Amino acid sequence: MKLPKEELLEIFRQTKALLEGHFELTSGLHSPQYFQCAKVLQFPKYLHLFAGEIAKHFEYSEIELVISPAIGGIVVGTEVGRMLGARTIFAERENGKMALRRDFEMKKGERVLVVEDVVTTGGSVEDVIGLVKDHGARLAGVGYIVDRSNGSVKFEAKTLSILQMDVVTYKKEECPLCKAGSKAVKPGSRALQ
Repeated sequence: MKLPKEELLEIFRQTKALLEGHFELTSGLHSPQYFQCAKVLQFPKYLHLFAGEIAKHFEYSEIELVISPAIGGIVVGTEVGRMLGARTIFAERENGKMALRRDFEMKKGERVLVVEDVVTTGGSVEDVIGLVKDHGARLAGVGYIVDRSNGSVKFEAKTLSILQMDVVTYKKEECPLCKAGSKAVKPGSRALQ
């Protein structure tokens, strides 16, 4: 069941998952809006709704493994994996690069779905796709909740985003919010990794 864009945005607003202000994104870009998907995913009905859309899209793709970039994609990735009956793991940054830790492994030839919460530039997803290739596994698809690029970011596999938006972003040195004296905040999880 595909929800209309305005209905999805209302869910994000009600749960305070769509923030307004001055933010530094994981990519280093600045934006007046920020999606904090963890705020919406704390509610089981919305986690089930969003994960269900992704799982349904890939239900006939013979997914054996779901992998997510830490930290944002872990909750939705785990639920998608549960719905698909697939093993779930996550990748973490180690010395600035995505890596498998905690004795997680990908098997050669295993069909893998990459699941993320929010995509802006696609960098974290591309890093995880690189891990899939490095381990000889097969990329079966990419699913995520919010596409902040409004479809301009493309991946080399079957892809699904629940919500597409063209959210304004600026390079730090060109940011009008910074030039007006505002200081960007980093609400994301990258600093934790």
